[in-house]
Amino acid sequence: MRRIAPLGLRTRLIAAFLLVAAISAVTTAALTYQQARTAVLKQSQDTAVSTLRDLMENQPVTLPMEQEQLQRFVNELGKRGKPHPWAVFGEYGSLRASSTSAPTSTVVTEQLRVQVSAHPHGAFQRVTDPAGTPYLAVGMPAVFSRNDVRQPTGLVIFATMPLATEAKTVDAMVEAAKRGAVPGLAIAVVPALLAARSVLRPVRDMRRAAQHLGRGRLDTRIEVRGADELAGLARTFNETARALEQSVNELREAEIRARRFASDVSHELRTPLSGMLAVTEVLDEEAERLDPDTAAALRLVSAETGKLAVLVEDLMEISRFDARAAELNLDDVDVAEAVRKTLERRHWDDDRVVTDLPSQVRARLDPRRFDVVLANLVGNALKHGGAPVRVSVRTEPRPGGPRLLLVVADSGPGIAPEVLPHIFDRFFKADAARTRSAGSGLGLAITLENVRLHGGTLLAANGPAGGAVFTLDMPLEADA
Repeated sequence: MRRIAPLGLRTRLIAAFLLVAAISAVTTAALTYQQARTAVLKQSQDTAVSTLRDLMENQPVTLPMEQEQLQRFVNELGKRGKPHPWAVFGEYGSLRASSTSAPTSTVVTEQLRVQVSAHPHGAFQRVTDPAGTPYLAVGMPAVFSRNDVRQPTGLVIFATMPLATEAKTVDAMVEAAKRGAVPGLAIAVVPALLAARSVLRPVRDMRRAAQHLGRGRLDTRIEVRGADELAGLARTFNETARALEQSVNELREAEIRARRFASDVSHELRTPLSGMLAVTEVLDEEAERLDPDTAAALRLVSAETGKLAVLVEDLMEISRFDARAAELNLDDVDVAEAVRKTLERRHWDDDRVVTDLPSQVRARLDPRRFDVVLANLVGNALKHGGAPVRVSVRTEPRPGGPRLLLVVADSGPGIAPEVLPHIFDRFFKADAARTRSAGSGLGLAITLENVRLHGGTLLAANGPAGGAVFTLDMPLEADA
């Protein structure tokens, strides 16, 4: 099922503003309509009731009444209807009289007759005839007073008055409310846009500032306007950005000091190490003439000095990457020949390493750094994986240009899942027992940096049949 994209904050603000305006307008119109309708109808019915009551009180009645006398009484009342002309119907016992041609009215209901008989002061009712015309029906009994007690005479007068004029007035009010609602909502769009703009401007400023902050511009600040919640949010953002800038600056300074320290220590150690290596080489030649204990100690010193020399060289190489001083010396290289030379140089051209090297694959790369990358990957596979190690090269077309893929896979147990995320970390060793091994813990980190320098990627994984698999992916035409 396709999901509907969520509306933007601007649209929601304007919609909410218009919804509130519409609800307010409808509520106000409904209350006004109700009050006005009640007032219009109340005025008409009060006038009709009071007029009928006054006319009956001022009209002499002689009892008992005959049909002719009842007819004259009804006709006289029918001439004086207020506020509109009305039709009058008289009932006296079995006698019926009407000021119209119809002897009775369908507007006069039994419910009204019951109310009139129960209330000596009369009753009224608003009724709609079958044609849909609203009417006011008023019933008034003729009474006489005896000892200040009103008693019915048996004569009941009903007056029916059409309320068409009042209905038209109410309809006109409704139509006016409808006509006024649309322009009112259109006018409400203007303050809605202004309100949305006043709310969204600081939100847009904050989003822009957050984007700048994400790009590393830690000096980004937001102008604080006013003293509302958005202004408080802007102040909080500025305080957070200021604290983040300070923390990052401190970390950068600490990192620079650490890099400078590693670089300085490496440079300072390089010179005495060169002398120590020369001396240990001479002593290694003389070890055979010494007693066994002295010879073993001498060989231990020579081996540890060699490890220290490797560590110093690796630290200097990492320092060059950190200082962004590492450079590529690109050349047009036959990849298969470069792989063979690397393996031969380290005496890995025996059955421990199996290669799949297609001919005529040429790439623009730095031969020395490519040699370091391949040597580290194959050496790591032989040392911590298992033979045979398979080295394969292939090319793959991509939209951005052809790519060189070099895969180094060993036959060992593979890489533990908890180790994989840290395999390229500096000084990381998966086995605590290898902390005294010949490796510096920087080999794969240096390998990754060399691959990145070529604009490539290096991934570590486990093969389907076991064993670690390192996949180098870089362009055939590296940028200089």
